[in-house]
Formats: sequence, C-alpha cells, structure tokens
Amino acid sequence: MLSLHSEPTVASVFAPRTTIDADGTVEGYASLFGEIDQARDMVMRGAFADTLASRGIRRIPMLFQHDPSEPVGIWLELREDFRGLFARGRLIPEVARGRELISLLRAGAIDGLSIGFRASRARIDPKTRIRRLHAVDLWEISIVTFPLLTGARVRAVKHATSKAKLSYARTRAKRAG
Repeated sequence: MLSLHSEPTVASVFAPRTTIDADGTVEGYASLFGEIDQARDMVMRGAFADTLASRGIRRIPMLFQHDPSEPVGIWLELREDFRGLFARGRLIPEVARGRELISLLRAGAIDGLSIGFRASRARIDPKTRIRRLHAVDLWEISIVTFPLLTGARVRAVKHATSKAKLSYARTRAKRAG
C-alpha cells in the first residue's frame, strides 16, 4: 500500500488484528481516508455521506469475496469518522460460510475488508495518476482475503453463539434449578 503518511513497520504488519468476544460481531475499517490503495484510488473524507444517507445500512450487503451469491451477515453500523468508513456487523452462524468466516477470522487466516462501489465524483491527478474519490455509490462491503487497501481490516471478532444452543442451555439450567 502506498501512503501519504508513513510506511508500515514489521511490528504493524505482523501484529494480531483480531480479538474474540461473544456474539458474532465483526468490526473494522472498510475504507481509510487519504490512503492510496493498490488500484491507485484514494477515498476522500465525506465520500460515503450521500450513499449512507440515501441507501441505509440494510441495503448494503455483507458479502464474502465480493460474491453476490455469498451473503454472510448484516451490517449493524456504517459511519464515517475522522479515519474512514467504520463498519460493524454480525456474521450469521446459521449460514455455512458465516460459520467458516468466524473460524477463519478467529484463527487470523483472513481479516480483510473491501468495498464494492461506483465512483460518483472523482478526479485523477495527471501527475501522480491517483484517482481521488470525492463521492462513491457504495454497493457492498466484503470480507476478503486480499484487500486492495492494506489497512482495511477487521479489528475485532466476537464469537457467535446460536440462539438454539442458548435456548437449550437455558432449558437445561431451568430444569436443574
């Protein structure tokens, strides 16, 4: 990844990126403002404002590897902050791929996030050939193996427990007590 700020260190590249808690929730940055990705795109602050306001989070699917036939969860929160597009969602453990992703994320085998979008307003700098994205139409956010933007990663994973297991455990506890 090219950066306007600083080069990554060995410690930052190999630092653990995920932690495990309790409910199937994933969170991280799907896009970072001012960072140049491997396609030479740079998302600018405010680029997601219009699409988030008009589309809403329920119309932005959580996919695996940008495959529309592989929905794996739902987004609970999408917002721009000073750093980029923050995403928090829940993998659905009743979906086979969702269960697999929980295991892969927990093991650190996969942790990338990537946006699927159409540029609504962009300008290519003729000197650097960097495309600055001022407004994007966000179609989806995927959990991926290789994100184009190296820093777009899942930062936390909370382990999912299915409702069926919880209900069974509660029933057993009530009978025992």
